[in-house]
Amino acid sequence: MTEQVYMFDTTLRDGEQSPGASMTVDEKIRMAIQLEKLGVDVIEAGFPIASPGEFDSVRKIASSVKDVTVAGLARANKPDIDSAWEAIKISAHPRIHIFIATSDIHLKHKLRRTREQALEDAIGAVKYARRYTADVEFSAEDATRSDTDYLCEVVRAVIEAGASVVNIPDTVGYATPAEIGALFRRIREKTPNIDRVILSAHCHNDLGMAVANSLAAVRFGARQVECTVNGIGERAGNAALEEIVMAIRTREDQLPFHTRINSQEIYRTSKLLSTITGLVIPRNKPIVGKNAFAHESGVHQDGVIKQALTYEIMTPESVGVPHSSIVLGKHSGKHGLLARCETLGFKLSEEDLKTIYKKFIALADKKKEVTDEDLVAIVEEALNLIKEFYKLEYMQTTSGNKTMATATVQLRHDNKSDVDSAVGDGPVDATYKTIERITGISGKLLEYSINAVTIGEDAMGEAFVKLQFKDDVVAGRGLSTDVIEASAKAYLNALNKWLSLSSRK
Repeated sequence: MTEQVYMFDTTLRDGEQSPGASMTVDEKIRMAIQLEKLGVDVIEAGFPIASPGEFDSVRKIASSVKDVTVAGLARANKPDIDSAWEAIKISAHPRIHIFIATSDIHLKHKLRRTREQALEDAIGAVKYARRYTADVEFSAEDATRSDTDYLCEVVRAVIEAGASVVNIPDTVGYATPAEIGALFRRIREKTPNIDRVILSAHCHNDLGMAVANSLAAVRFGARQVECTVNGIGERAGNAALEEIVMAIRTREDQLPFHTRINSQEIYRTSKLLSTITGLVIPRNKPIVGKNAFAHESGVHQDGVIKQALTYEIMTPESVGVPHSSIVLGKHSGKHGLLARCETLGFKLSEEDLKTIYKKFIALADKKKEVTDEDLVAIVEEALNLIKEFYKLEYMQTTSGNKTMATATVQLRHDNKSDVDSAVGDGPVDATYKTIERITGISGKLLEYSINAVTIGEDAMGEAFVKLQFKDDVVAGRGLSTDVIEASAKAYLNALNKWLSLSSRK
């Protein structure tokens, strides 16, 4: 059986300190409950002495979860430790987490303490916290920029004082994996009582190496990793929980360890945090980003369709993502296009595929991504599944801030042209009312949006509508450099779809 690496989640403490990531008490409780479902071993709920509100949220979190250790952060002084204990003592598994800086930079400029004074503070704080609980964690802030011999002296002393976990933070994200590995090896070699505690790593991502540094620490003796969901945290963030967990699971040959994380809850946890904080997950974010299991390259799509392992080192289902995504764009090939068409229910011949592929590439050159709705429209048009009952021949609109919007539209239907005009609340509304007058068919507009699909002053505008005709809801799209014309085409596209559907019925 491999050794366990304990996951210490500090999303609600260090993560929330990230600008823009603050949460309400209720939101923190929701997140804590999800973290418990995820299977983290420790939830650092907050810094109770910071404010009455922070104290209250830590206390409520401690009472809301049962199967996970709840830690409260405290500086190396009695008031902080008292406050932390009062906030977390209701927890089924409380932990007091004490920290003090050990680097000369912090001692001189921030704490204005000597090494000897800081050592005394650390020992005294751990002993004081042990009066409340046997689960006391000590962190040597800015450990990676500390004198190694002094750091080892502090570690040995706090273990003698009763610490059960000793954390070695790379507080400013300064270290490299090689340095982290060497530091943890030296701490183990120079600290005779190190086997009495769990050694922990807390890495920041200022140089983009937080996950790599955390894994290096694990390889050299750390058995707890402090991290956050989505890697949020101060400055460039913390080590990302999901990346550490899946790296250990995927590369067991290099990292022969295990965690008790339920990986199928990873995506759900990530999305919940993003929803609560409003911090958008980058598309290219490993494990949980929108592109993590998406493939646009034709070569990649062909490989994944034949055997997912060709380009996926883990299954999307293993992290709670329903399935891989074949993204259709200008780099896609026929294999990916055919697979998506079949998923949408179309059976295509070789000749059909050639025709559709040409139309698809033409659209993909204008749009970054071709959606399912776009593809359905292409296939329906190519296979003559949608009859063009009404075709736009001419239109003109006038509008202004002191002028009633008016539209004149000419449509061709059954080899004849009909023209009419109407007024509306704006040029689009006037255009739609004119179309209704000409066709005699009224549709209820449910959705309407305009997006630019190319760049520049002559950008193509894509209009999207959802219309309800009787009991049927249909979508329509229109493309033009004129957004009013695109809107008219979208409406007619939806109308023609419905009329085609009705005729087939």
